[in-house]
Amino acid sequence: MIRLDGHDRIAAALRGGVIALGNFDGFHAGHQAVVGRAVHHAKDDGRPAIVATFDPHPVRFFKPDAPPFRLTTLDQRQELFAAAGADAMLVLPFDAGLANTSAQDFITELLLDRYGAAGVVTGADFVFGKGRGGNVVTLADHARRLGFFTEMVAPVDDAAEAVSSSRIRDALRAGDCATAARLLTRPFTVRGIVQHGDKNGRLLGFPTANIDMGSYLRPRYGIYAVTGTLSDGRVLKGAANLGIRPSFDPPRELLEPHFFDFSGDLYGQPIDVAFHAFLRPEAKFDTMDALMAQIAADCDQAKILLTGV
Repeated sequence: MIRLDGHDRIAAALRGGVIALGNFDGFHAGHQAVVGRAVHHAKDDGRPAIVATFDPHPVRFFKPDAPPFRLTTLDQRQELFAAAGADAMLVLPFDAGLANTSAQDFITELLLDRYGAAGVVTGADFVFGKGRGGNVVTLADHARRLGFFTEMVAPVDDAAEAVSSSRIRDALRAGDCATAARLLTRPFTVRGIVQHGDKNGRLLGFPTANIDMGSYLRPRYGIYAVTGTLSDGRVLKGAANLGIRPSFDPPRELLEPHFFDFSGDLYGQPIDVAFHAFLRPEAKFDTMDALMAQIAADCDQAKILLTGV
């Protein structure tokens, strides 16, 4: 899949495309419905299907001190968009210039002139332009006058409530992996590079792959049943600690998955860690023997929960 820079004019081969427009952080069931309609229109009309996403997220631009909240990286989104049938991902850098672009200029100068859109598909609650001055009604009005088509996709409901990134974040902060996975249509997954740690896990007999959480949302601190997907496609089952490791000094936030029956070297390698179930909160243990016994029990519980995964 092609990744396009929103600062650039789209080349001729991809002009006249159908653009799915939104933040798409998480690419949950509602986002998938929007992109699915754009892909459907594109295939029916023999046009390119392009998914436009913002990076950084507008919240990060307006509130730079906001705690980490991302559900996916750009690389993860690109893979998800490709799997959904899109031909290209258009990354709109959310900077001062974009923040100060009026809704009308966003449509005429960006969507139509720079990106050559023949059609635009959004969710029902999508807003855009300086001061959030544009919405789906604005798009529809300009479409009638300027000769492109637009479609608004209704929210996807789950348990009589719309699927949203906010609901997913709330679920993860509560340690509710099942709800997050249902809304996302897959487990919440952190992608990172395995780094060297202080080797505490190895000393305890449970070596871990240490991963920095970066800009990802922090799920509830504690112990999780997880799977890890390596770059070669292998899937490993394990138990992971997410938190500050209260039994060790100094406190340091890490995601530390221990994979069962694995003895290879993962340092420097990318890995996707999927959160399947919350086991317990973090706890401080008075002795290393007590900690080791609890880790063994956590691993046994994780193995049971991951049966069939």
